[in-house]
Amino acid sequence: MSTEELLQGHLQLYHHFFSYIKSMALKCAAELGIPAAIHRRGGAATLRDIVADVALRQAKVPHLRRLMRVLTVSGIFAMKQQQPASSGEAVLHAWFRVDDEEEEEEPVAGGGGGGGAAMSLFEMAHGFPRWEMTGRDAAYGAVLNEAMAADSRFVMEVVFREGGGDVFRGIGSLVDVGGGHGAAAAAVAAAFPHVKCSVLDLPQVVRKAPPDAGDVRFVAGDMFEYVPPADAVLLKYVLHCFGDDDCVKILRWCKEAIPTRDAGGKVIIINMVIGSGSQRDIFKETQALFDLYMMYIDGVEREEKEWENIFSKAGFSAYKIMPILGFLSIIEVYP
Repeated sequence: MSTEELLQGHLQLYHHFFSYIKSMALKCAAELGIPAAIHRRGGAATLRDIVADVALRQAKVPHLRRLMRVLTVSGIFAMKQQQPASSGEAVLHAWFRVDDEEEEEEPVAGGGGGGGAAMSLFEMAHGFPRWEMTGRDAAYGAVLNEAMAADSRFVMEVVFREGGGDVFRGIGSLVDVGGGHGAAAAAVAAAFPHVKCSVLDLPQVVRKAPPDAGDVRFVAGDMFEYVPPADAVLLKYVLHCFGDDDCVKILRWCKEAIPTRDAGGKVIIINMVIGSGSQRDIFKETQALFDLYMMYIDGVEREEKEWENIFSKAGFSAYKIMPILGFLSIIEVYP
């Protein structure tokens, strides 16, 4: 199959998987009284109007913005930058306005594992953090690790096909932080035999690492406390699991682990950059749905300005986004 066909299948799979979130988002909006609030204002309301009318706590405003993004890209609401005249349309097709001053949203702080104080939706429902699930349920852990390994093999194949493998050229060592059973690191080691690859993950993950991981070395540890030194650090599907404060902590340890930019040091992130890549509706909708899905563990998918914010706070000097993985991107971040 061509790379384009592979990426289209990848996109369709995720879009289908997340399709149930649209009805959940609509149910949430209805229960919050958002359609009625917009209707009472003549069919048009700013985000600030909605927050006031549904008595939402300020800490939840970023979550409301993410909810409304799903409902607008899905066509349930329409968003305009400027205030239109009242349309008198049906409530669920009312206009949702965004004022210029509302464009600067507060960062998504805390959340996720690693010491964030906020309790995630998963933890509220189950009584323990999502990260403990693999230790409590061996079958779940095995399925999760197998799924992540399969996804890593797929993504890395596309990376090398699309020229993204250039990001690994010129480095002598790589540590895959939160790399699970090492599928991504093994793919790099196979493509670039001179690169010494290692994986940092929690002790319970490393203990179950496969014996046939090739030249990949496994290191048991906590990315909030230490990252082994290497020319480059790989973070695949890691930072979207955490709020901004925790991401900054992780990235600061990554910066400590790598050499200067002139010496080839960098962090390689494989994650979503909302708004980057294709502007087709299915891309935008999949990105928005994925973001809302990540809310269950207090995770978040970020726009470029949100990525830039955490890179700056972690002390990095520059970054480059390569949207070559369908609805995902590679981000190179330089110290």
